[in-house]
Amino acid sequence: MEQTDLYPLKFDPLYQYRIWGGRRLSHLLSKPLPADDPIGEAWILSDRDDHPSKITNGKLKGQTIRQVMGHSPQQLLGELATQFKRFPLLLKFLDCKQVLSVQVHPADNLTQYIPKGEHGKTEAWVVLETGNDPIIYAGLKPGTNEKDIRDKLAVHKVADDLAHFEPVVGDSVLIKAGTVHTLGDVVVFEVQENSDVTYRLYDWDRIDEKTGKPRDLQVEEAIACIDFTKVAIKPQQPVKEDDGPELRELLIADDHFKVWRHTGAEPFMVGKDAMSRILVGVDGAGELEYKNEIYPLKKGEVMLLPASVGSCPIVPKDNLVLLEIALPA
Repeated sequence: MEQTDLYPLKFDPLYQYRIWGGRRLSHLLSKPLPADDPIGEAWILSDRDDHPSKITNGKLKGQTIRQVMGHSPQQLLGELATQFKRFPLLLKFLDCKQVLSVQVHPADNLTQYIPKGEHGKTEAWVVLETGNDPIIYAGLKPGTNEKDIRDKLAVHKVADDLAHFEPVVGDSVLIKAGTVHTLGDVVVFEVQENSDVTYRLYDWDRIDEKTGKPRDLQVEEAIACIDFTKVAIKPQQPVKEDDGPELRELLIADDHFKVWRHTGAEPFMVGKDAMSRILVGVDGAGELEYKNEIYPLKKGEVMLLPASVGSCPIVPKDNLVLLEIALPA
């Protein structure tokens, strides 16, 4: 396929049934939720074989992000084009009506626990909504060792060894690979390495109504992937950056991605020259301007700015809150 000039790209969300999900993503996204199933995840930018995101705007409408990676890698990723065969990040909204399984993701260097073609998985959350009993478990309690974990698993009380806190809207949490974690009664935005490797340590003894059985656990793999130095993880402290008319805060800074939050009612700049960036609408609406064309962005939508697009102005239609995500440094 011939290389095509790229432009700001928008994508259709992909909804996923999850035993722990709910119906709150209807508050966030305009695309109707399917049937009456609990929907736990909306994959809003995915370069996965089983769930590829499709473009919804412009001349590339209907193409997947993988196809664009194939015919226009330099335009899409700039100097990162030679480093990745697929788009390096996976973006989601999660509706955690119930608490997820207690789980661990392997680090990139634990290759024996990573299937061929996959990577480790560091991820981060930005809390968008909370219910009556929100909770985030992140990291172990200080001093916890492998014997402690196994002993608590035997009596179904592994949560006793986990550090936890009550999240509030706006919190951002970095979950590095190897961190034992879970969360419940929250709606969050999630950015992660493009990986689907999760090892369940404990699933609260519940039964999946669709199968009538408990979900599979991977206890030995999960324990092998735990980094016991990852203890008592707390929300990140936002760092204000005074470089525009809006409130710009750096929420997450990691080797795998960075996340900023923009809040404002006056026009401001997003993106960066020669680098790919992703925009996610959290509240309000705005219009991005590129080559004399307007690209609307509203709450619940994602927009990918290819490296060839670079920096662009965005004009809020009301008070706009959006996240901007940078690819690996």
